[in-house]
This record gives sequence, C-alpha cells and structure tokens, in this order.
Amino acid sequence: MRWRVMVAWLLAGSAGPLWAGQLVVRISDAGGHAVGDAVVMVTPATPASTPPVAPVTRYVDQRDETFIPYVQVVRPGDRVVFRNSDGTRHHVYSFSEAKAFEFLLRPGESSPPLALDKPGLVAVGCNIHDHMIAYLLVSPEQAQVTPSQGQVAFEHLPPGVYTVTVWHPQLRPGLAQPREIRTLGAGEEVQQVDFTLSLIPDPRGFADREHLDY
Repeated sequence: MRWRVMVAWLLAGSAGPLWAGQLVVRISDAGGHAVGDAVVMVTPATPASTPPVAPVTRYVDQRDETFIPYVQVVRPGDRVVFRNSDGTRHHVYSFSEAKAFEFLLRPGESSPPLALDKPGLVAVGCNIHDHMIAYLLVSPEQAQVTPSQGQVAFEHLPPGVYTVTVWHPQLRPGLAQPREIRTLGAGEEVQQVDFTLSLIPDPRGFADREHLDY
C-alpha cells in the first residue's frame, strides 16, 4: 500500500507546471564591448497570475557628485530614498510624468521615502550639479540591469512566447527600442539572446564647473 501512495504522489507532482531553463541575454556595443546599465525586460505573451509582491525600499546614494546606481529597476509600489554622502548640497529633482519631486539635501541628509506607484521612466537630476544623472525604471515586468559584464539570466520561466526588450539611457536617439521574440519549450532549455546597441557617449563625464563649489 505504501508504494501505491508514493506512486500517486509522484504522478500528482508530475502534473504540475512545466518549467523552462534559462533565458540568457547578452548586451554589447558596436565595438563588441560588454554594456552595463542596460535594462532587459522579459514580457510573456500570455501573462501568468503571480502572487502580490510586498513593496521594498530602494536607495540612491550621492557620492563624488554621482548618483549610485546610475540605473535601477523598481516595481510599482516600491519606495526610493535619496542619500547625500557628499560634503556638498544636492538638489535632487525629476519632472518625469511617472513621478515629479524635488529634495534639497544637505551633506549627510536623506530624503523621506518616495513611493513610485506609476509605471514609467523617472529621470533624476541635480539642480546644482548638472552632470549628475540617474534613471529609475518603474516596471511590473520581469526586468534586470546588466552589470559591467553585459549579461543577465532569467531562470525558471514557464514555457511560452516572450518578448525581450532592451533599454539603455545612452541609446542613440531616433532608433527603435531593440527587441526580440523567443519561444521557450518545456524542460531544461537554455536560450541565448544577443543585442548590439548603438550608444552615444556617457553624458555624466561633463561636469558643471560653475557649481562645483556649492
């Protein structure tokens, strides 16, 4: 009797959802160099119901007159706190449609938590130091930011059709946002998607010398 129960349990488990393996996405520039700070989004053709995710608090630091991180993905409902770790004031602001705000932060101060409840791109700047730029991409989709190696992996995706979309703050204007469609089957399948991006120079290299003594 005991072996029959075990067989029934195994059969019941095998009737559950089938999982694919990995979807590996690699990003490079026109010169073949790995690209970091690219946002890779994976959208299923048939959305699956997922349990709600509790909001979390993200942080954007300001060190050496630089926003860290440069690019960050957050989910709708998450909060963000801006910290000033510099010895100078910063006037953090955004006019973005997804979220408009401004905080004047003295050295060592942090902003109150800011809820990001609307999907979209939030471009962040400093009204004192024009070369300071950061981006918060508020997205309900599965999304990751590439490290300096230019590669991310999405694991345990259900079988199905997926649209893979890439965004980068230095994408050359006028070009369509890169995207590919991939079909994942059942089993431990691994698929690789490669993107080559045409990028403009990093604008953060141009300092606003007029305000460096603030």
